[in-house]
Amino acid sequence: MKVDYIALSVPVFFILIGIELAYAFWKKLKYYRFNDSISNLSQGIGSQITGLFMKTALFFGYKYIFENWRLFDLPTTIWVWIILFIGVDFFYYWFHRMSHQVNALWAAHIVHHQSEEYNLTVALRQSWFQSWFAWVFYLPLALIGFDPIMFVTLSAFNTLYQFWIHTRTIKSMGFLEYILNTPSHHRVHHGSNPKYIDKNHAGSLIIWDKLFGTFQKEEEEVYYGITTPLASWNPVWANFHYWVELWHTARKSTRLIDKISVFIKPPGWYPESLGGFKSAPDIDVANYRKYDDNYHSHIILYVLFQFLVALASGSALLFLNAKMNLSDLTHASIFTIFTLLTCGALLEQKKWLRSFELIRLIGSIVFVFLFRERINNDLLVIGFMFIQLISVFWFYYLQNALYAQKPPRV
Repeated sequence: MKVDYIALSVPVFFILIGIELAYAFWKKLKYYRFNDSISNLSQGIGSQITGLFMKTALFFGYKYIFENWRLFDLPTTIWVWIILFIGVDFFYYWFHRMSHQVNALWAAHIVHHQSEEYNLTVALRQSWFQSWFAWVFYLPLALIGFDPIMFVTLSAFNTLYQFWIHTRTIKSMGFLEYILNTPSHHRVHHGSNPKYIDKNHAGSLIIWDKLFGTFQKEEEEVYYGITTPLASWNPVWANFHYWVELWHTARKSTRLIDKISVFIKPPGWYPESLGGFKSAPDIDVANYRKYDDNYHSHIILYVLFQFLVALASGSALLFLNAKMNLSDLTHASIFTIFTLLTCGALLEQKKWLRSFELIRLIGSIVFVFLFRERINNDLLVIGFMFIQLISVFWFYYLQNALYAQKPPRV
């Protein structure tokens, strides 16, 4: 049986985030911002939801090669598990490194690097589409003959290991710094400082970076994020903005080879007709500002409420998707994504949110009422409609009481 260890770990993730948040509050450390954390967690929920539509297909891709083309029949001994752990980590390194060196791959992976903070919520900030191609890098393991269930298990634990290293609360781990990927090493990886870019691609073991020349020790202060800040809390735009940038660059390129090269060259590459390669700029410390805003407490409460609705909906999908048909899964997923989109748009106070939110809320009420028999749970239907009705009146109050004080952005 294939167990989703990531989904089962979600409660632990939030407990550890709560502990780090409490520690940062106690020590008066500015590690967390409300808008940034909501954005990070929204990306995590969206990543898990979009992954539901591909996980089975990707697993069977690995399984097909294992069952038809494997070279060896390997026993499930402890030594095979250890070798597979090393193999998974090795191929993760190369997948991760290529995701920083090929524009088409970076267009997906960039999502994980957009946050200008560094805390445990950043670990959950994942691309919605990266997993759709990441599995290809691991196919040599299937060809060798490593069991699919063993692979899925160790791949999940490789991902789980990387959760705790997204923290600033642990400075150094002594001799373990020579072997493992640690918070210090991974802070470097998330830096936009020119000396830190494209360094420390490790999953669990830092030895690969040291072997292949991509290791960088944490030295100067790390400035987190990407070289051209996203400057948005919109979870959908976060996943597509770099694709749009690549598309515009390709359109402006005159030669066909340049149009293709835009997608396969490293980030920063431009054809000579557009000025050639552009290196990452130095950090302007004197004028450095994070993308941020101030919010009325009512907006914060409404965003938090809607985020919790999306979190509950997304969690239900993770644990109940196997029992749902494709139509119901799709509708529930769209509702969850639209709710996350509301959170981001409200944090940016977008003008179009006025109409979008009322349509989303009223539309969801009508939809659930019309198809209540398919849900087959009267208590769930009543509870959902009650929450959405509260949201309608709450949002109506917000747009009339607060938008009048501060003009919304387009």
